[in-house]
Amino acid sequence: METSDSDEPDKKRPHLNNNNSDDMARHPNPSPENGTVDATVLQYQNQKLVQQLDVQKQELHDLENKIKELRQEQTSYDDFLITINQLWSQLDDDLIILGARAGAGQSALEALQRADPSRGAIPSCPAEETFLCRLLQLDSIESDGSEERLVYIKEALALRHSSTLELMKLIEDTIQVLMAKTESISQSLHENSCAEDAVIQSYKIDDLMKEEVKHLNLIIEALHVKHKEYDDMIQNYSHSHSVDQSEIKRIAGDLEDSMAELEESRRKLVNLKMQKDRLSGVQPPVPFAVNGSISTENTVDKTMGLRDLKDSIEEAKILASDRLSELQEAQEDNSTLSKQLQDLQNELKDSKYIYTSRPYTLLNDQLPYWKSEVERFRSLIDSLQADRSSVIRKEKELSIKAESVDALRNPVDNADSTIEDLEQQLQQCINENNELEMKMEEAVQDSERKDIKAEFQVMASALSKEIGMMKSQLNRWKDTGCESLSLQEEAKSLRALVDKKTSEHKNLADKCSEQTANIKSLQTLIERLQKEKLESQIFLDMLGQQIYDNRDVMGIRESERRAHLQAEALKSAFDEHGLELRIKAAKETEVACQQRLSDAEAEIADLRAKLDDSDRDVLELAEAIKIKDGEAESYISEIETIGQAYEDMQTQNQHLLQQVMERDDYNIKLVSESVKMKQSHTALISEKQTLDKQLQQVNSAVESLKSRIAHSEEQMSACVTHALKSTEDDRHLAVNLENSKWELSNADKELKCLKSLLSSSEKECDQIRRKIEEIQEELESERMDRKKVDEELSELNTKVAELTMGSGEAAIQKLQQDIKDCKSILKCGVCFDRPKEVVIVKCYHLFCNPCIQRNLEIRHRKCPGCGMAFGQNDVRFVKI
Repeated sequence: METSDSDEPDKKRPHLNNNNSDDMARHPNPSPENGTVDATVLQYQNQKLVQQLDVQKQELHDLENKIKELRQEQTSYDDFLITINQLWSQLDDDLIILGARAGAGQSALEALQRADPSRGAIPSCPAEETFLCRLLQLDSIESDGSEERLVYIKEALALRHSSTLELMKLIEDTIQVLMAKTESISQSLHENSCAEDAVIQSYKIDDLMKEEVKHLNLIIEALHVKHKEYDDMIQNYSHSHSVDQSEIKRIAGDLEDSMAELEESRRKLVNLKMQKDRLSGVQPPVPFAVNGSISTENTVDKTMGLRDLKDSIEEAKILASDRLSELQEAQEDNSTLSKQLQDLQNELKDSKYIYTSRPYTLLNDQLPYWKSEVERFRSLIDSLQADRSSVIRKEKELSIKAESVDALRNPVDNADSTIEDLEQQLQQCINENNELEMKMEEAVQDSERKDIKAEFQVMASALSKEIGMMKSQLNRWKDTGCESLSLQEEAKSLRALVDKKTSEHKNLADKCSEQTANIKSLQTLIERLQKEKLESQIFLDMLGQQIYDNRDVMGIRESERRAHLQAEALKSAFDEHGLELRIKAAKETEVACQQRLSDAEAEIADLRAKLDDSDRDVLELAEAIKIKDGEAESYISEIETIGQAYEDMQTQNQHLLQQVMERDDYNIKLVSESVKMKQSHTALISEKQTLDKQLQQVNSAVESLKSRIAHSEEQMSACVTHALKSTEDDRHLAVNLENSKWELSNADKELKCLKSLLSSSEKECDQIRRKIEEIQEELESERMDRKKVDEELSELNTKVAELTMGSGEAAIQKLQQDIKDCKSILKCGVCFDRPKEVVIVKCYHLFCNPCIQRNLEIRHRKCPGCGMAFGQNDVRFVKI
């Protein structure tokens, strides 16, 4: 049993052999030469290891530099591809929008339908080729060799280039068609055409407007369909995002549970380790030899028994060291696992790790693209605002068209006016004919010319009298105007007085407020003095209560206090009297100010009433003057008409005298002219009827055209606004959709990472559980072995106690001293309790791990043996 137990740890430890154990058993006191040789070998091996580590560090550093350079090149390449893709997609969007605005029709809608699915889809390719796939608008680049791949990329770029060129050609064609249409319309409008041509042209314009409205309706319907599709997609993405979020929360909960289990397992390991340390720390009591003598016959047997005992002790030591090394390995595994866990937690908390992570870099790369998209949309908004000028131009063109329609109306109105003029002339001719007939009859009846002259003289005298009356009335109105001016001046002077009084009122109010402030300050002074007086009285009362042995001094002090009190009372009375006088004076001044204020307010009220009365008088006089001016103008116009009538009557009198002389010839002419006039009258009436009919037709056509133009303009404006809103909504939806897609892809990646982390943590947890179970089994086996060893030791101790007598006592003491020396060599030189576990690479001194960890926590880290400075990386674990 003992041999098998001793063989097992030798197999587990790589640096111990059976020969070494036999040598140690045979030679318990190692020579110093062997120790120096082992130290030099260890130092040489350590130097080699340090050199290899330096070489590996240099290689790692070179590899890191290469990786950084490759990453920088990749980022620059990605940035370049991002900018190209942004510019190209912006150009495509602008071309599609221009085509839709210019009236490309179905082709623009097809381009929209082609562009939307290619934009939204995330390419199923590696992360290094995502931007290239997006630029080429492909799902993946499938090619074996580099040359085939280049050819494939060139073909894809040429296809995209040709699609953009096709869009540009389509826009050019639509613009040329629109220019031809506008030129034809402008030529037809500028040409001096008749009313029928204008009506035909208006019908053509109406048809064109209807076609454009249909085209706009088609575009708006397509945009509505796209809007609905985007809305459904966004709802689906939001639903899937919520599902992913709930899944992430569930996985996070599972991860927390696994972390808690790991923590519990770590605690159990720590407890097991502590139990192991306690078990290893307990040393069996070494029995001392009892004084006595041993017979010479049993010396050989005793020496053989001692050797066997030494061998068994060495084997027990080797077993204990093996178990201890296994425990240390388990502890190291546990510490590495805890470090890995801590590193994972630190990485999750560390901002640098987050900044250098793949999703963050992807989002950071996409950030300039989205910024450029925002700027592009801003520029689009600016361009739309700039296009307002073109819309205003179109409105001006429509107003010019309306003016042209009005110009077409003008000849119709002119025809109406000419018809009315002709009718008036006809009526005048009829009236003149009737007047001439009446005058002829009056001339025949009134043969006496003297009566007519007398009537004219009477009319002239009446006119002169009326003119005199009008002049007198004009003089009266002039006087009233002068009076109104004087009243206005008085009103101005009264207003100036009112302003002065208001300023005085303000000054008095300011003075009153200052005096009230002074009164308040004086009242506060009085209150403060009263408080000081009360304090002084209390102080004097307190002083008066003190009792001294010397009565004369007491009397002097009392008289002095009374004098002080009288002086203070006089001062306070004087101050109060002065304050009362000031308060009285302030109150009197306040009363006087209030009286003056009331007087001023009364004066101001009177002046305002007077001013209002004067304003009313001025207004009444101004109205009367206006009325009188109107009457004067009417009278003057009547006088002028009467004078003109008088002159006309004189001329008519002369004409009548001539006409009376020539009435016979004129009668003959009138008869012939009346016949001609009747004929012309009938012709004019017929022409008038025909013109009325034409005018009604033209008016109805013009009104229908106006209504159509107004309706088409309203439809156009509504369609344009709706199209702009729908395009903006689609852009916003596209942006939101891409954002949601990116978020979804990032969420998927995070979910995958979390799943992988969870699976790895579960695996680690299972491994830790297995290790814990193995360690527990080993501990139980070690406990059993320890019990057996303790029983054997107790038996051996009893044998040694029986065997050891006077001659064997010295040998046992030597053995015990050797054991102590070996233990002191194996134990730490700082605490002298724990075994040596750690070596400092710089000086190769061995110590226990807690002492070195305590030293590492200090800022100035020095070796306890030689005082050499060392760092965290200079400490290495060693199995002894």
